[in-house]
Amino acid sequence: MTSTANPPTPIKALPDHTQLPESDGTFVKNFQEHPQSILLTDSINPILQQLHPDGNYCIGQDSGIYWRLTEPPEKGAESPDWFYVANVPPTLDGMLRRSYVLWQELIPPHIVLEFVSGNGEEERDRTPLLRSNQQETKPGKFWIYENVIRPAFYGIYEVTRAQVEVYHLIEGRYQLVPANERGHYPIAPLGVELGIWQGRYQNAELPWLRWWDDRGNFLLTGEERAEVEQQRAEVERQKAEQLQLQLEQLRSQLRAAGIEPEV
Repeated sequence: MTSTANPPTPIKALPDHTQLPESDGTFVKNFQEHPQSILLTDSINPILQQLHPDGNYCIGQDSGIYWRLTEPPEKGAESPDWFYVANVPPTLDGMLRRSYVLWQELIPPHIVLEFVSGNGEEERDRTPLLRSNQQETKPGKFWIYENVIRPAFYGIYEVTRAQVEVYHLIEGRYQLVPANERGHYPIAPLGVELGIWQGRYQNAELPWLRWWDDRGNFLLTGEERAEVEQQRAEVERQKAEQLQLQLEQLRSQLRAAGIEPEV
């Protein structure tokens, strides 16, 4: 006898990074944010390549982290100016990530950095997500990071005040990280420190957010490393020229004394 029971309704799969918007259409807040992200990525890449020889890590720059389903979808995402996630591939299904989807990855970022354009109120907003009569309050960015996305470290960088605040997630709550004797903030287990460097980068003299290693050595960008190598090569060239000059002078002195120097 044929059954007349209705087949079970399939459960709709949660959307992945290919099905979610990769932008909310807003502008980058100022011209400094983009080079600041590049500076952070460029200088820390050698460290990350050592930590992840298999290449399993990803860096997001003003990219969305989806933490809940909403309508429209982008309301359920935060877009940190810079973040790093360990032990996840940089591509999915052979394509670059469009966003980072927490319910797909299940691995929180190790560090999230926000670059303040206003007074920092948005980045420090601890307003919780509350629902009442089918209405809900808009949760604050600090609350979302601390309670939902939960990166181990959260940094708030204010270029106008030349400072950075760093928080460490300890027992489910963010604790302010004190600066060390160098005025930097250790980021474990990366073996690096975060701090402010006053200098010129991409034609702008500013207090930039930068990395040091855990011994206080500056982490250079690729361009800076090439410049240092060029200076080192020039010093070696000058040393070689000086040595050759000294040898020629010695040969001349020997010949003047009637001694033919050996080659």
